[in-house]
Amino acid sequence: MSEDATDDDDPNMGDAADRTDAPEGEAGWREELERGAPEEAPEQYEDEELDEDDGEGAESVTIEITGLSLYTHHGVSEAEREVGQRLMLDLRLEVGETDATVTDRIEDTVDYGEVCQLVALVAQQRSHRTLERLCSSIADRLLSDYELEGVWVKATKPEPPIPLPVAEVSVEVWREAEE
Repeated sequence: MSEDATDDDDPNMGDAADRTDAPEGEAGWREELERGAPEEAPEQYEDEELDEDDGEGAESVTIEITGLSLYTHHGVSEAEREVGQRLMLDLRLEVGETDATVTDRIEDTVDYGEVCQLVALVAQQRSHRTLERLCSSIADRLLSDYELEGVWVKATKPEPPIPLPVAEVSVEVWREAEE
């Protein structure tokens, strides 16, 4: 910086609140709120504001989780169960009608991070001979722990221990909630 230059000449100097070029977009709006700007959304966000009393009903929701990779000990042979192998799990959770489409609250839907932790626990706490039994165990646990209309579970062995070249093998199970 030259001797005649001041901090005012350098756009990187000074507090963001002192700058006149306001940030654009939602990030800028949030930044303004953090600095104490009035809690009003700019015009571009007005149509996104949620009014819980607008008479609209909840919408049906499906949550999909694809490619959950876990190291497990499932298989017909004792070697598979002892040594273990990687499994890929895909899930489809039929949540049904949920208020989260209106309220934007995680409490009004199913937390898929929590679901992944539960599936990992179920898949790793016990060894099964068949993927069919593993998928059934996962589906049953999800239906008992969450208010779901149905659940689809797919378990894939990317490197199945068979003497022929096969890219992968998988098993799918679909369960509906009992009424």
